Amino acid sequence: MSDKKYEADEQIGLLEKQLQGVKKEYRSHQMTKAQEEQIYQKIREAKQMDTGIKKQSALIKLLPVAAAAAIGIFIILPNTSATIAHAMEQIPVIGSLVKVVTFRDYEYESDRNMADIEVPEIKPELAAQDNALQENLDRTTAEINAEIQTITDNLIKEFEDNLKSEWGYQDVVVKSEVLATTPDYFTLKLICYQGAGSGYQWNYFYTIDLKTGERLKLKDIFKEGADYITPISENIKRQMQERMDADENVYYWLNDEIEEWNFKAITDETSFYLNEKGNVIIGFNEGDVAPMYMGTVEFEVPADVLDGIRN
Repeated sequence: MSDKKYEADEQIGLLEKQLQGVKKEYRSHQMTKAQEEQIYQKIREAKQMDTGIKKQSALIKLLPVAAAAAIGIFIILPNTSATIAHAMEQIPVIGSLVKVVTFRDYEYESDRNMADIEVPEIKPELAAQDNALQENLDRTTAEINAEIQTITDNLIKEFEDNLKSEWGYQDVVVKSEVLATTPDYFTLKLICYQGAGSGYQWNYFYTIDLKTGERLKLKDIFKEGADYITPISENIKRQMQERMDADENVYYWLNDEIEEWNFKAITDETSFYLNEKGNVIIGFNEGDVAPMYMGTVEFEVPADVLDGIRN
């Protein structure tokens, strides 16, 4: 056991040195998603080395706090008050009209349970010249924020209910990412993950038309009466087949023996966003169009597929 303890202590020491290096790097520029994931992976590896030694266990439990500090997260461990708000600026001005702040951080860590929930909030940043635009923007951001807070409040409640009942093992993670910010559009992605034996990830996309202040719907991108469902759906099918032909490990429900599983077409409710090039990106959650191991998947629809029907 002493050898395992030495190995774990040595690993923790290396992690602490790496985290110090990350701190220095963070002060000079924002940490990348890849770097953040590397830290989470190292924490998971360190946890697996736990041999039940109290000193080792205590040090390992401190690692998530150190890692979070290294990437600029403010921690409450645990934060059980749904009314506490921490308005910490996450991203500077986005475009000219909105910014994103962290409304609340909820973190919990134990041997069997982990929660890492960051609740973003979209805020109008600069007053618009057009009063109608400003009113729409205020209303739209308030509606989106309320929806995000409902989603995260429900996840936190479910997590805490499971804590009280000592129900198995559970992991809950909520993060957000700004996918696109242009003079015309802004998109925030809310990434949700729940694990209990197996894990499931799903995403929400919130796109605001900065010309009108309204939340953008898929149909708003196209001319009135235009059939955009068919060309988008057929292009996605083509991309699915191309990906499967290129990689035997990739599989979509396209020509499955169980006919009702097969992807046939998107709907007006299918998740989407516009990337920096203005192209339509269609997003599917785990299990929507492929087996769970494929995770969440996205398809970028080339601009020429939608020529003549875009607004």
